[in-house]
Amino acid sequence: MKPWIAALLLSATLPAAAVAADFPADRIIAMASGDWNKDGTPDLAVVATPGDDGGDDNGIYVYVAKPEENRLTLALSLPNSVWGSLTLYGQEPELTALANGSFTLTTKNDSIGRERWRQSLTIAYRNFDFIVAGYTFSSYDTTDPDAGAECDLNVLTGKGKTSGGPVAGKAQFVLLKDWKDDIGRSICGLDN
Repeated sequence: MKPWIAALLLSATLPAAAVAADFPADRIIAMASGDWNKDGTPDLAVVATPGDDGGDDNGIYVYVAKPEENRLTLALSLPNSVWGSLTLYGQEPELTALANGSFTLTTKNDSIGRERWRQSLTIAYRNFDFIVAGYTFSSYDTTDPDAGAECDLNVLTGKGKTSGGPVAGKAQFVLLKDWKDDIGRSICGLDN
């Protein structure tokens, strides 16, 4: 296990074996720890390579702490759902814990081709499940400075802003397991 992974797991006062038993450390691409369910105990989100899950895309796995059992429990498993690569620089998925107990999942292409882009989903724990609360997208063309796009959307209200001005769509409560990028892209006008 990588030293920084072990340190994070130990700082959460939960045994590393609780995660390592379900997840070989060499599959982990990104991770973040925060209190997703706001019970005062750190939880964990992990993006991992496909491994034996099959498919070509990475998966996201979210664990919530069971402090009375001194372990983490898998709350959400979405194999083959996260775009990205460890073999190409600039395409690694990222996870970031936010101070409000949510976290972001970022996918990107910062290295290949003319069109470079970055997309982030803000994921929150509501009604005992994980939902997409926000969608952010930005892109630029390495040879055409006028070809970029930006959008920052609150999925729960349907309101946001783009490089072209404000946007409004239908307010939605979308579970992470049901999320399709087309939801955010269509409200933001990025399907053109």
